[in-house]
Amino acid sequence: MVMLSPRLRQAIALSQAGRNDEAVAILRQLAAANEPAALAMLAEVTWRGGMVPQDPVAARDLFRRASMAGHAQATRYYTNLLASGVAGARSWSTAIERLRREAASDRGRATIMALIDAMNLDEAGDPLVLPSPRQLSIAPQVALYPRAFTPAECDYLRGIAEPLYQPSVVNDSTGRLVRDPIRTSDGATLHWLIEDPAVHALNRRLAALSGSAWETGEALQVLRYRPGEEYRPHLDFVRASDNVRVLTALVYLNDDYRGGETLFTGTGLKVKGCQGDVLIFRNARGDGAVDPLSRHAGAPVEDGVKFVASRWIRSSRWVV
Repeated sequence: MVMLSPRLRQAIALSQAGRNDEAVAILRQLAAANEPAALAMLAEVTWRGGMVPQDPVAARDLFRRASMAGHAQATRYYTNLLASGVAGARSWSTAIERLRREAASDRGRATIMALIDAMNLDEAGDPLVLPSPRQLSIAPQVALYPRAFTPAECDYLRGIAEPLYQPSVVNDSTGRLVRDPIRTSDGATLHWLIEDPAVHALNRRLAALSGSAWETGEALQVLRYRPGEEYRPHLDFVRASDNVRVLTALVYLNDDYRGGETLFTGTGLKVKGCQGDVLIFRNARGDGAVDPLSRHAGAPVEDGVKFVASRWIRSSRWVV
C-alpha cells in the first residue's frame, strides 16, 4: 500500500470538501517537487478534466514524470501510451522494452508480454498474417474472419474486463444517465490508459482486418449478456456527427451459450461466431450516408453468458 504524505492527504480532503482550487494548488506544488503520488494524481485529473482543464498531452507528460519518479501505476500507463501513441509520439519498440522490464516483477504485465510474444507482429506491432474472410453478405457488406483471435487472447479480454463492467446506459432527454432501453447488457470500456500493448496489438489487428487506420477506432468495449439480455434492433451509424461510424468490428469471445445470434433485421442474415471469430460490417454507404440494411440486433441469450468485444470505426481520426 502506498503511503500518502500529509500534504497530499490534505489535498484529497480539500477536494472532497469541494475546495478544488486549493487542492490543485497543493498538487502542483508537490508535483513540482517530483513527489511520485502527487505527479500521478495530477496526471489523472488532467487526463479526465473537471478539477483542471482536460489536457491529455500534458497528462501524458505528467505520467512520464511520475514513472521516472517510480510510481508503478503511472509506469504502466505511460508504457501503454507509448505503445499506442495516444496524446504523443508512438514508440512500439520502447514500449515493449519497458514492458519486458515491468514483466520481471509484475505478473499481469508478464501475461501481456507472453501474449505479445505469441503474436506474429512486425516491428511496429502490426500483424504479419491475417485470416481470409468469408463474405456473408454484399448488402449490407458483412464478412466473417474465422479464428482471428486466439482462445488465450479472448480469455485475456474477458479477464481484464471483469472488474470494469457497468450497466449499459444512455443520456435521457434531461441529460441524466439512465439504463439503455435498447441494450440490456453490461459493458466494460478498455479506454486509452488501460489499452495495454496486447490490447493495442489486437486493436491494430482489427484495423488491418477492416482496412482502416487504428487511429479511426473508438476504444474497445467488452459486452456481457446474461440469459434474457439482448441488444434490440439498432444502427451503429451516428447521425449527429460528421465523423461517422462507417464500420463495426465484433469479436466473439466465447461460444458456450445458446441464443445471442447477431441478426441483420433487413435481410434475415443471422450469425453466431465461434470463439475468436471477427465479424466486420459496414454501416455507411459509399456516399457516407447510413446504410439502412446495417440495422442489426443481438438476439436474447437463452442459456449461458455471451461475451463479445466491439470496436466502432469512424470515417476519420478519432484518437487524440
